[in-house]
Amino acid sequence: MILTPIPRNQLRDTLDRFAAGLPDPLCRSVFGRIRVTPADRAVGAEAEQHRLAALALARSFGMAIHPDGSQCPHNWDGTALKGETEAYVILHEAAHFVLASPERRHLIDFGLGPGPDTVDREAAERAAVLSPLARDEDEADASLLGIVWEAGLGQPALASFLDQNWLEGLERSAAPHFAAVIGRLRARLLLISGGSPGISDRVKAAADCGAG
Repeated sequence: MILTPIPRNQLRDTLDRFAAGLPDPLCRSVFGRIRVTPADRAVGAEAEQHRLAALALARSFGMAIHPDGSQCPHNWDGTALKGETEAYVILHEAAHFVLASPERRHLIDFGLGPGPDTVDREAAERAAVLSPLARDEDEADASLLGIVWEAGLGQPALASFLDQNWLEGLERSAAPHFAAVIGRLRARLLLISGGSPGISDRVKAAADCGAG
């Protein structure tokens, strides 16, 4: 949910102001890749293509997928991913999987506690193992990594960038926060020179799968 909605006629100027505050070429390159994607979600057949591409990328990391029609009280239950959801949600959960330790990959919601789509919130709370500060950092890293993958897949990464409030605090904290997360992802080799995803071959294969 966007905390402070941006009128569409002000979006270009707002994005320009954010870009002007970015401190280095890598940050500007990553943001540039996000910015050129659509600001609106796909619908219909295109949205389904995006979902299939996101599932292909998730599978490439070794994530199991629950069959469509399964009752899934969690997006990730410690064993398999809820696949019957939007592409950007799948990519966000895949990003959490990549960022999680091997131990946390076997926990409900990766040991982060309940998310906005969690149905069985009590089970997710019992499985939580990270401190609130560590949860916030993991959420930010997974959010941006998923958005970078959306851009790599040619999906509406800018829509997620807006929805997930990366422009909140535009005059103060937005650009430094973005830069800090970029730094953490780069340190973990999840971004490469030029701002491309560090798993570009997998992203390309997933995009081809969705297009097929």
